[in-house]
Amino acid sequence: MAGFKDIVGHEKIVEHLQNAIKLDKVSHAYIFNGPDSSGKKMLAEAFALALMCENNDTEGCMECHSCKQVLGHNHPDVIYVTHEKPNTISVDDIRLQLNNDIAIKPYNSKYKVYIVDEAEKMNIQSQNALLKTIEEPPAYAIIILLTTNADLFLPTILSRCIKLDLKVVRKDVIVDYLMKNYRIPDYQAEVCAAFSQGNVGKAIQLARSPEFNELKASVLQLVKRVGEIDLYEMGQAVKKITEYKLEIGDYFDLMMTWYRDILYFKATGDVNGLIFKEEVYEIKRQVEKHSYAGIENIVNALEKAKIRIRANVNFDLVIELLLLAIKEN
Repeated sequence: MAGFKDIVGHEKIVEHLQNAIKLDKVSHAYIFNGPDSSGKKMLAEAFALALMCENNDTEGCMECHSCKQVLGHNHPDVIYVTHEKPNTISVDDIRLQLNNDIAIKPYNSKYKVYIVDEAEKMNIQSQNALLKTIEEPPAYAIIILLTTNADLFLPTILSRCIKLDLKVVRKDVIVDYLMKNYRIPDYQAEVCAAFSQGNVGKAIQLARSPEFNELKASVLQLVKRVGEIDLYEMGQAVKKITEYKLEIGDYFDLMMTWYRDILYFKATGDVNGLIFKEEVYEIKRQVEKHSYAGIENIVNALEKAKIRIRANVNFDLVIELLLLAIKEN
């Protein structure tokens, strides 16, 4: 757990929340809306930390008793609403953990903060139960809903909350952050940042994942020589890719990134814009072999392969058709 200063790329949201504390204009209900691993929980916890700080610090001083309790996830006035059913936050979850508890005044703070993670899993009944509390909350209560899809909330809930949308973070910001904090080389940071599509949490997961590096190595090994393999080797390649059946979406995305690099370099000759910068010599070699139409055909074949996998077409057949399409182009 960290404070606002450790949050990357969401400066406007941090500024908004810190100003609310500074001006004593904290809302009673917030929605933090963004993809998985985009930093919603980190922002909510940093907000709670600053709210609970005994030194009235908009950052959280990290030293007072309250800050230490929040950092240790054991502050009595920061409540995490949980749910036992994997896909539903039930009306009982909301009533027991939030509605019934909210009438009790804070133990030793000015505020009482409720963090509802995966809030999109609230059904209509639980949303209606929450609505009653949001309509007339005690002055000290702050409810933070973390969600991947705010569109699933009732309009009446949306109208009573301040909605903060987490935007994608710039690639160069993520690259710098990964290199500085995770001590990884620039070429690895570039791949993780590009692959995360502006999601810092996902980029961190990829940077720390030996499985992702192994997956990347397998993809590069294949794309570098798929044009030259014979039919026997084609069978071996299909077998090899089957080992990554559970990660096939990521496998295809890495292949897509490779061919987009080739297309980009063919069009611009600019090394700096490449994702796989460390493979520039191989990319130059492949640029000479592929026409623009050929690269477009390969990208289309990858899109088709993704659709076929989702439609449960035979896995080996999908991979074989894809490899043949790449070989032909």
